[in-house]
Amino acid sequence: MLTKILIALAVIGVVLVIVVATRPSEFRVARTATIAAPAPAVFAQVNDFRKWEAWNPWAKLDPAMKQTYEGAPAGTGAMYTWAGNSQVGEGRMTLTESRPSDLIRIRLEFLKPFPGTSTAEFTFKPEANQTAVVWSMAGTNNFMAKVVCLFMSMDKMIGGQFEKGLAQMKSVVEAAPKQ
Repeated sequence: MLTKILIALAVIGVVLVIVVATRPSEFRVARTATIAAPAPAVFAQVNDFRKWEAWNPWAKLDPAMKQTYEGAPAGTGAMYTWAGNSQVGEGRMTLTESRPSDLIRIRLEFLKPFPGTSTAEFTFKPEANQTAVVWSMAGTNNFMAKVVCLFMSMDKMIGGQFEKGLAQMKSVVEAAPKQ
């Protein structure tokens, strides 16, 4: 009887490893919002990490989160580090590309709870007197991340926060005095 149980557990383990190994390694999550403001006004909210405090959805999850800023004050070379509770973890963002009113690319390094590196991008597309903003994150899942993704959807985990952040950014930008 014990032999049959061990064989069954081994078969289940092998099947689980095969299922996890066949999961896609790459992931991408993206959300879009249209903001009633010119692209430079929206771009300015993202290009300076210090302005994120007004709309960053993760800051709302841990108001006591420790935050530091290094490097350039804004644009390429700006760095932001955070350390917070279990909901926000710990990590660093480095702004690696900044093309005014067009694109911002960020290297995201997660340290806790799970180490990993991803790329976040914001693209800005003017549409008459509005700007369409796309916030995306892409990266590669290692084996353990693939296991987690069997039970939790990256799109649902991150996408909802992107939606909240974009909605808050919309409120901040649209409430700002027009220049």
